[in-house]
Amino acid sequence: MWVWKKTIAKANEDEWQQKVGKLPGAVFSEGFHAERVNIEIYTENEEEAAILQACYGGKTESVETVDWVAATAPENTPPLIIRDKLVISASADAAVLDELKQKYPNRIILTFPAERAFGTGNHATTSTCLRMLCDEIKQRKGPWTLTDIGCGTGVLALAGLRLGAQKAISFDFDPIAVEVAERNIERNGGAENLELFQADVFEWSPAPGEQADIVLANLFSAVLMKAFPRLIAAMKPENSTLIISGILNTQAQETLDTAQAAGLKVIKVVSRGKWTTAKLVLA
Repeated sequence: MWVWKKTIAKANEDEWQQKVGKLPGAVFSEGFHAERVNIEIYTENEEEAAILQACYGGKTESVETVDWVAATAPENTPPLIIRDKLVISASADAAVLDELKQKYPNRIILTFPAERAFGTGNHATTSTCLRMLCDEIKQRKGPWTLTDIGCGTGVLALAGLRLGAQKAISFDFDPIAVEVAERNIERNGGAENLELFQADVFEWSPAPGEQADIVLANLFSAVLMKAFPRLIAAMKPENSTLIISGILNTQAQETLDTAQAAGLKVIKVVSRGKWTTAKLVLA
C-alpha cells in the first residue's frame, strides 16, 4: 500500500475536500500548526499515488499494507439509528447483531463493517440521505423503485430494498466501492432485486422502462452540476424524487441554482456539519 501526503492551509480545506475528500482512503487531520491541515490518501499501488502527486504536488511513500479504515475505526462504535426504521451497525459479530435485533425488534438491522470505500452510513451525507429516504417512502403509496448513483458501500440501495423498493439499480465509478458493496450484499441479504455494477454517471443511461421513482446521488457538487441532465433522465416523468448529497455548504447555493436551471424544483434542504443534502422534484 502507498500513501500520498500534502499539507494545506486550513482556509483552503473546503476546496480540497471538494477535490479529493471523497476518494477512497482520504483522511483529513489537523496539522502541527493550528492553521494547517494534513491530507493523506491511501492507495493500492504506487501508480495511483504517483498520479495524485503529479496532479496536486505533495509526496508519496510506501506503507505497511493495512485496511486503514478498519485499523483506525473506534472500538465499540455505536449503531446508527435512522428514524424508526433502520439500525446500521459497524460490527459483523453475530452476537452483537443478535443483541441489536432483540433491542430493536421492529427495525431493520444492517451490518456495514469499516472497509476502504466511502459510505458506511455514519458520514453526514450518507446518514442524511437515509433519513430523507425514510421520510420519502412514508409519503408514497403503492410500489416504488430506486436508483443509487455513486453507491459507495451500497448502504443506500440495500437500505432502500429492505425498506420496500421493488427493484434497485446501483453503481459507482470506483471498482473498489462496487467490490465492497458486493460483499455487503452477501453479508446482509435481501438484495435479490438489486442490479449492481461499475459505471460512469456521464456514460450511463437507464434502459427503457428503468426510470426510478426515487433517485439518490451522493456525489460532489462539481459532479452533480454537470450530471443533472443524467439524473433527470433517471427519474420517472411523474411523481419521482431526487435526493442529492455530497455538497459542501459553501457550494450548496450554486449547486441548487444549477439544479433549478436544469429543470428541478428544490423541496427540502438539510445541512449537517460541512455538508448539504437536498430533496428535489421535476419542475
